[in-house]
Amino acid sequence: MKNSNWFILLLIVFAFVGCTSSGKKKTVIAIPVYGQSLALGEEAIRITDFDSLTKKTHHLVVTQNLDEEFGYLSDTPFKQWLKKVTHDRHRAFELSIYGMAEVVTDYFQKKGYGDSVILCTFPGGRGSTSIVDMDKGDPAYKKFLDELKGAYDKAKSNGWDFVVPAICWMQGEDDITWKKSTNYKKDLKTFQTDIDKDIKAITGQKHDVVCICYQTNCLTLAKGFNANSFDSKDTQVPEAQLELIENDSLFMASGPTYPYSFARERVHIDGISQKRLGYLAGLSVVRLFESKTSNGVTPTKFSVAGDTAIVKLNVPSPPLVFDTVAVVNPGNYGFSVIDSSNTNILQKVILKNDEVKLVCKKSPHGCKVRYAVNGMINKSGYKHGPRGNLRDSQGDTLKVTILKKVYPLNNWCYQFDVLVK
Repeated sequence: MKNSNWFILLLIVFAFVGCTSSGKKKTVIAIPVYGQSLALGEEAIRITDFDSLTKKTHHLVVTQNLDEEFGYLSDTPFKQWLKKVTHDRHRAFELSIYGMAEVVTDYFQKKGYGDSVILCTFPGGRGSTSIVDMDKGDPAYKKFLDELKGAYDKAKSNGWDFVVPAICWMQGEDDITWKKSTNYKKDLKTFQTDIDKDIKAITGQKHDVVCICYQTNCLTLAKGFNANSFDSKDTQVPEAQLELIENDSLFMASGPTYPYSFARERVHIDGISQKRLGYLAGLSVVRLFESKTSNGVTPTKFSVAGDTAIVKLNVPSPPLVFDTVAVVNPGNYGFSVIDSSNTNILQKVILKNDEVKLVCKKSPHGCKVRYAVNGMINKSGYKHGPRGNLRDSQGDTLKVTILKKVYPLNNWCYQFDVLVK
């Protein structure tokens, strides 16, 4: 179980706070988002009405200022302050954390914690930036920590407790395109280690800060992308995000971006997509509180039997299905098997229970087994971008209505690129 002590701590906090006679003692639970343009909602036309958000969440959601004045993000503290005092809503985009907040506060209400807790959430980071330029010591990183420190100080001045169970991570597009990070997995783990240490220095908490990690899938924006290139470096970033989710207890899954619609089918998911992905992040937060794992639909084992590669998968909500309605089939449901001569040898795909069998023209030993490594050049999303059709069935019971349309909250398989030996 991932970070199970969080659940024990929160139970103690809720029980203690709920017993206070004054009703004024609260715990502020901070879960912000950090990253590049997707974290900041670039191009995502806002669909969340801030007044409706505060009412729907029973005034349990606040910004880094511990108020309900959302939508004033800017690069510098001064510009951000100026936007707020002038009520400048320009570039107040839809953010995934609004959807996340709805899920988490609904959980608080159902558990009877509504009088005891407040959820603090806000965005941080910088658009069009490599992970190596927004890590420890960078102005964006410092601003993010300063805002957390400001929220902490305000909470303590009110006599409230303040903890940070997790942050949401949405960064990687720049490093797919320009490959400034030479070891994205190492860089992301270093960031998580640094932010964990720096947040603990602010809050004094002993419990680790978990990284709820999406997956970026915009491979076709990389110069010279070739889905059949055996030695392709374009999958380094999404593969690193996947591996940390699979193998590091301080990383949890929200979901990949390929099942969603993108503004101009390019870099940024649109407003509805931000909301949908935010709901999945919220479900991961709830699982963290309840000491449950959240690895998403991810491969757990690769094997070879004759001319067939077998991929065994983690399935949060069985059964697995191939969905060609929500995501356009790119061919073979998004799977490929690439040999050292840059040839796709895959002939047929068979899904049974928690396994996908990839029947090939010859033995797949020494080949790259891939999923969602495809797509039209310079396109992203469920129609033309790198994509696949494999998902679980969580959406059969968990759905959300956005702008009068119902969306199932399925978990889609993370993109992967693995050498089968």
